[in-house]
Amino acid sequence: MNHKPVGTLLSDLAHEATDLVRSEVALARSEISDKVSQVGTGMESLVTSGVVLLGGFLVLLWALVLVFAEIIAPWTTQAWVAPLIVGAVLALIGYLMLRSATKRLRPANLVPERTTRSLRRDKEEIGGHLK
Repeated sequence: MNHKPVGTLLSDLAHEATDLVRSEVALARSEISDKVSQVGTGMESLVTSGVVLLGGFLVLLWALVLVFAEIIAPWTTQAWVAPLIVGAVLALIGYLMLRSATKRLRPANLVPERTTRSLRRDKEEIGGHLK
């Protein structure tokens, strides 16, 4: 039987634990690097699809302007009227959406109300136990 002194065993254990931690850190770095790469690829896909979607939306708006121009043709021959009306309606819709979004982002609306209530209850309960 090969018996090693306790000091040697502890030293070996420390070295092996260090090697294990190093290999786990290396594995974690590798995995994180892969995940960051996946996120980058996903973001590229999102941007590309967003650009294509925007292009399709713009073509649909152009078609809407043409349809609206046909509808109002009996009342006016001015080519700028249809895009003006469609643009004004879209600008109004966008403005209303923007106002709604900014209301939701006000600091008062972002306070975690349930957590605040829960913390107040906990404070009251702890205060009651201390008395």
